[in-house]
Amino acid sequence: QVQLVESGGGLVQAGESLRLSCAASGIFFSIDDMGWYRQAPGKQRELVASISRGGSTKYADSVKGRFTISRNNAKNSIYLQMSSLKSEDTAVYYCNADLRFGGFGNRVANYWGQGTQVTVSS
Repeated sequence: QVQLVESGGGLVQAGESLRLSCAASGIFFSIDDMGWYRQAPGKQRELVASISRGGSTKYADSVKGRFTISRNNAKNSIYLQMSSLKSEDTAVYYCNADLRFGGFGNRVANYWGQGTQVTVSS
């Protein structure tokens, strides 16, 4: 069984910081790209930030300069450091990863975490 588990969500005041973590567990060979998505009620799920295995990053314009994504390949984990939080950042944040299984066909499959709630009060 393979799963992604997020942690670190919570309730904070505008202007404060929060750090999200996501750890992949189970049987797989390695992890390729990973990223953070978020979804607010009534809105589509959107990409917040992504990071390749080599460390190349991308950010949504709305969070650039405020959020930082990083990863620890040895721990099969990624992190999202969020600063200067705004009420507009309120959403459920989801971890996403492309897991490589190797072996026959060297298969890659995409997985989602269960999500963690981030609420920013004004």
